[in-house]
Amino acid sequence: MAAAERQEILKNLMKQKEEIEIAIKSLFEVLDSQKGVGMNGPLVDSEQFPRDDIDIPTVRQARHQIICLQNDHKTLMKTIEAELHKLHDSIRSERTEPMDVDGSNPAAETKLPAVFARIDRVDQGSPAERAGLQIADEIVQFGSIRADNFSNLSEIGEVLQHSINKTVIVSVLRKGEQHRLPLKPSTWSGRGLLGIFV
Repeated sequence: MAAAERQEILKNLMKQKEEIEIAIKSLFEVLDSQKGVGMNGPLVDSEQFPRDDIDIPTVRQARHQIICLQNDHKTLMKTIEAELHKLHDSIRSERTEPMDVDGSNPAAETKLPAVFARIDRVDQGSPAERAGLQIADEIVQFGSIRADNFSNLSEIGEVLQHSINKTVIVSVLRKGEQHRLPLKPSTWSGRGLLGIFV
């Protein structure tokens, strides 16, 4: 399957993920409206009678739906991770060195390093945006991680956890040119330490 098709699949999966997260948030708001009973608050009073200050059927239904959606979310995240690996494999397999019409190969003179990830989203105001990372940048090095020692995305997470508020050099390919960017993972107003999706 082509990388473009993989990207479309991932786009749809991410949309499903966001819809599930919105639904879960809405259901927790329902529980909060019931005296903040949450997922574990008692439904009976001190005398073991059903509480009359909350709508018990509503609480039970919301709790059940949250559990189901959380299970769906966990399954979906595994699917997204698997599709990400497939996308990266597709990108690597589709990368070819350009040939001139006379049969020469200019890339042989300036061979570009192998890509192991591609940036699909950069959040505004994030550490990644401040570092100069852009959508469609292809990552060839992230700190000590390169294509020849990369196995899964969790390795990037490990580098991040050990590099909070420290500068990590990220090398990317952009329009056929390599760029080295100083990135400082840190907490910000959004999710994660970077503000990118790869």
